[in-house]
Amino acid sequence: MLYNYLKRLSIVFILCLSVLNGNAQTPKNIIFMIGDGMGLAHIYAAMTANGGHLNIEQCTYTGLTKTYSASHYITESAAAGTALACGVKTKNNMVGMSPDTVAVPSILVLAAEKEKSTGLVAVCSVTHATPAAFVAHQDHRGKDEAIAADYLKAPIDVFIGGGLKHFQNRSDNRDLVKELKEKGYTVALNMDEVKKVKSGKLAGLVANDHPGGVEERKNMLAEASLAAINLLNQNENGFFLMIEGSQIDWAAHNNNSSWTISETLDFDQTIGVVLDFARRDGNTLVVIAADHETGGLTVMNGDFKKKSVELKFNSPDHTGMMVPVYSFGPGAEKFSGIQENIDIPHKMKKMWGIK
Repeated sequence: MLYNYLKRLSIVFILCLSVLNGNAQTPKNIIFMIGDGMGLAHIYAAMTANGGHLNIEQCTYTGLTKTYSASHYITESAAAGTALACGVKTKNNMVGMSPDTVAVPSILVLAAEKEKSTGLVAVCSVTHATPAAFVAHQDHRGKDEAIAADYLKAPIDVFIGGGLKHFQNRSDNRDLVKELKEKGYTVALNMDEVKKVKSGKLAGLVANDHPGGVEERKNMLAEASLAAINLLNQNENGFFLMIEGSQIDWAAHNNNSSWTISETLDFDQTIGVVLDFARRDGNTLVVIAADHETGGLTVMNGDFKKKSVELKFNSPDHTGMMVPVYSFGPGAEKFSGIQENIDIPHKMKKMWGIK
């Protein structure tokens, strides 16, 4: 109890310092965390299974976002990812493009134009829908090889996830791993190699396809996120980092209660690592959102003391529910209330003076 009180007191102190330093609306760094498929019920289920508390509670503001796409009331991850990355509503399955297939720059690309370092971390293939939306421009999310090639064109300094097979043994015979090395990247093929990289550009392709579930990959998301922060934070101009808890969605598609909870808890553990950095730094905005809700999840019963929870899935698919957004740090108050998903990157751009 005393620990939680002191932690919250330190949050208030850091926010007051930000205001006194004139940085309330202009964070040097932005860390954008996306829980794929993570609705409010997923969070409360994980909270119950964790004894009643999560790291995400440290966030000082809470809001809601509407998730529909340009083509469907029920979005999917490519269109939702594009909305969160680029600030445009697009058709389902399109990546980094407007509905008429015009490429749209993401907040990651625009941050690079402001001479900030950029990165992304995911526990899926880096060519999967959400990470792809921040670097690629394709008319369909299934074009993994084309999305992988887009990484060679994007101004990204660090990316860590799976998907090695889309960079090698390709149908066009290009060896993108070799090309990455020629562009100055250190290519790491497992987390031990990732953690050894202390400077420069990093391509962490740590799984041939997708990394395994949390029981197999262990603390990969938190460790990869911290490694990315340490590399990106060397830029005195600041950085932009996207972190995705990718497999919350997959667990909910499978209507698997224990997997859903374990993936949400893994994401929350990473939230704790990120918020610890942001609290120490004092000039980092953290925004935690979801692209959509998956599973129509309902919390039927639970017990905080026993850390038990009873869940009911009402669908194997995505739903149209609004999803929560949490924020911490300079400018966090801008993300409260009900908003469109496309509003999130626009608010980030405004903070950084990007038109």
